[in-house]
Amino acid sequence: QVQLVESGGGLAQAGDSLRLSCLASGRTSTVFAMGWFRQAPGKEREVVAAISRSGVNLYYPGSVSGRFTISRDNAKNTVYLQMSGLKPEDTAIYYCAAANSGGTNSIYSLPNAFTFWGQGTQVTVSS
Repeated sequence: QVQLVESGGGLAQAGDSLRLSCLASGRTSTVFAMGWFRQAPGKEREVVAAISRSGVNLYYPGSVSGRFTISRDNAKNTVYLQMSGLKPEDTAIYYCAAANSGGTNSIYSLPNAFTFWGQGTQVTVSS
């Protein structure tokens, strides 16, 4: 099993920056691709960033491309999401997710590709 704990959420104003962190523990040797997802009230969970185990392959949807940056430090078992230029529509609960299959360069964008999930951290952006 792998446990994921997110931190760094909170209140922000439009245009501000926030950095989320996700610390993995447990059988971290089984973690491959990781991702950040978000879910706003009444909406489906959506990916905002994903990164391969090697860190070489990255994925961003158009809604956050150029504003969000995902990175990971495998030595610290931590993945980060740097968010800049925040908008009110970025308000959501943000979840960290980890996949336990694939290769070192594999990357996924769909929730069902990820096995382990954190509890989420709230990000609220006011206008």
